[in-house]
Amino acid sequence: MQYKTLDEFLKDWAYESKATQKLFENLTDESLKQQVHPGGRTLGRLGWHITETFGEMMERTGLKVFSPDMSHYNENSAADLKKCYKDASDSLVEKLKSEWNDSTLAVEDDMYGEKWKRGTTLSVLITHQTHHRAQMTVLMRQAGLKVTGVYGPAAEEWAAMGMEAMK
Repeated sequence: MQYKTLDEFLKDWAYESKATQKLFENLTDESLKQQVHPGGRTLGRLGWHITETFGEMMERTGLKVFSPDMSHYNENSAADLKKCYKDASDSLVEKLKSEWNDSTLAVEDDMYGEKWKRGTTLSVLITHQTHHRAQMTVLMRQAGLKVTGVYGPAAEEWAAMGMEAMK
């Protein structure tokens, strides 16, 4: 998918970033160490990867958004992760609104050895986050944390509504 207007992206981003922040609210310092297998990414590393990608990916388009300087944050702190994610997301929205317009989305940039239109880059930013957020939900369940629904209720949310989760 390629976004044609900033409003399309900003509408989708408002939902997606809120869903990620809601999921991050259930993280604890201890849970950030959870991993599927030795040597695999931890729950915390996945959260930081999502957060750091805003700055890394958007820098390739020339847009300077907040990216955490890890010398100032504790990678093992759920509170630091939550703050940095929110700051990065807010920075992304602010910079897009002030520096880009609909025609900017047709500009092509060198993205990882390919030419992507900026509307495509914004789409990839969302799908990248969605992919890693899904990985995080598995690790969160393994760590005994509550998982929040994104595109429908999580099992715990069905139960809270007095309904049985779909099998």
